[in-house]
Amino acid sequence: MGCCSSASSAAQSSKREWKPLEDRSCTDIPWLLLFILFCVGMGFICGFSIATGAAARLVSGYDSYGNICGQKNTKLEAIPNSGMDHTQRKYVFFLDPCNLDLINRKIKSVALCVAACPRQELKTLSDVQKFAEMNGSALCSYNLKPSEYTTSSKSSVLCPKLPVPASAPIPFFHRCAPVNISCYAKFAEALITFVSDNSVLHRLISGVMTSKEIILGLCLLSLVLSMILMVIIRYISRVLVWILTILVILGSLGGTGVLWWLYAKQRRSPKETITPEQLQIAEDNLRALLIYAISATVFTVILFLIMLVMRKRVALTIALFHVAGKVFIHLPLLVFQPFWTFFALVLFWVYWIMTLLFLGTTGSPVQNEQGFVEFKISGPLQYMWWYHVVGLIWISEFILACQQMTVAGAVVTYYFTRDKRNLPFTPILASVNRLIRYHLGTVAKGSFIITLVKIPRMILMYIHSQLKGKENACARCVLKSCICCLWCLEKCLNYLNQNAYTATAINSTNFCTSAKDAFVILVENALRVATINTVGDFMLFLGKVLIVCSTGLAGIMLLNYQQDYTVWVLPLIIVCLFAFLVAHCFLSIYEMVVDVLFLCFAIDTKYNDGSPGREFYMDKVLMEFVENSRKAMKEAGKGGVADARELKPMASGASSA
Repeated sequence: MGCCSSASSAAQSSKREWKPLEDRSCTDIPWLLLFILFCVGMGFICGFSIATGAAARLVSGYDSYGNICGQKNTKLEAIPNSGMDHTQRKYVFFLDPCNLDLINRKIKSVALCVAACPRQELKTLSDVQKFAEMNGSALCSYNLKPSEYTTSSKSSVLCPKLPVPASAPIPFFHRCAPVNISCYAKFAEALITFVSDNSVLHRLISGVMTSKEIILGLCLLSLVLSMILMVIIRYISRVLVWILTILVILGSLGGTGVLWWLYAKQRRSPKETITPEQLQIAEDNLRALLIYAISATVFTVILFLIMLVMRKRVALTIALFHVAGKVFIHLPLLVFQPFWTFFALVLFWVYWIMTLLFLGTTGSPVQNEQGFVEFKISGPLQYMWWYHVVGLIWISEFILACQQMTVAGAVVTYYFTRDKRNLPFTPILASVNRLIRYHLGTVAKGSFIITLVKIPRMILMYIHSQLKGKENACARCVLKSCICCLWCLEKCLNYLNQNAYTATAINSTNFCTSAKDAFVILVENALRVATINTVGDFMLFLGKVLIVCSTGLAGIMLLNYQQDYTVWVLPLIIVCLFAFLVAHCFLSIYEMVVDVLFLCFAIDTKYNDGSPGREFYMDKVLMEFVENSRKAMKEAGKGGVADARELKPMASGASSA
């Protein structure tokens, strides 16, 4: 961070010559060493939790007396029922599995090790006794013999709560989990406080479970639509903007019309032949349709107004999308970049969650107030989970930054290679190779800066959620203002980081120098940055809207005409959220390519003028884009002096070409 403050002035930066793809040197090596040291610390946390027996307790499970299921145990001092041989008892069974303590994040129930989970509901103690005699799996406390289940006065305390729900072992974790969704509905009821009528929540969860095949099918549809849109962007980029504009207009009008038609149809449908429960579900769906129809109408009006304002600038995006489409034709592996990033993130998140679960079961056995055993860490080691949380943010940002650097390196290679026939066989793999050999330290530093901003924002958000309803209006306003400012700062730093990675890929400079150079270029081209990013991002947003609307419309039609009377509000929300996330993952790569191309173009026009020895790297299509943007911006603004001044470097470059 110190090198940023000691950086030279913008004027000195402009004098330094850029040498694209010529010199390669390792950048920000101290930050790479720091990141490696941090990852070693993350590995130590995982190793410590495994070495202290947390892995065995997590996977095999343990009872309320500290015994690990499925193995012999040692006696714990002053703990009754500890040190038992549970070799034949491999599953954890909770006497009251639906009693969840949200504050301490655990089930408030006695846990026992049993030989088998009850696969069928047991309604009486006689059924529990018969299950124990037939399967050899005692579901009551160790102090009570199966023959005493129906005769002992302590059975109501030492035996499971009746009726015992049917359960099945969780794969790999040896816990008996209820198979009936009503138990999970109680979990959700405790988590969601805004639902005053618990029956509503039961119907929502039932709707999700009933429509799970449709939900999976629609999620797959959104993935297919996103990939199709990426292919369309590659091959028909010239007409893509107009196609998207027309489809979004038709889709918005059609979706709004269908919602009002369905609302009118369901309102007129006869309700005398259905049961009261089905009538309640039908009324919920009718209310949801009305909300959807009104929201769609408002959204359509706002969308039309925005498109009306920006209609004169669509031509700029057509040319820019065409250049980006040529990049995807030469670099087809860019389309699959979100898959590798998502795969790497999933692998890390699985590791992180597993280690977090290890931390939850590590430590020394301690007897609680009820006389049962809990495992707790004492001393400085109890704060390891803070280090683990920082690791989640930093390493996740590091993986995303690696994607940005990889894409930037590949696009920079494409742009600054004059003869495209001399491109590497796989520019993406060549970019990955340069990243690993030279620029991991730069990526580590950039991702750490984002982490420094993200952590305070998350802490403030946590404080705000804990103080909800308790703080005064002034404190609430200050908290929200700080959260908003940190969010804006994070977005600005993300954009600057992405351009810094591009500058590093071009000139192989360290992070601070690259960030400063990129910032100077962006400030010098502020008006063009605003124009291109606004129009380009809006067009990509229309692509996301198209995918979400198409998936949502298909979901409405399928869920509306299924035979079961279920509430499909929650399934539709899940599907639309997934469709938006998928579309965002794919189209964000396209947005990244456009941003990298623009920075390369701005650098090209700044340091080259088309004269011998200083020829432009850009192709003719991009030069046409310069002319079109200059004309469009002159027409858009009445004050032509400012626009002409802003476009002066590009205009001279165009004429010399």
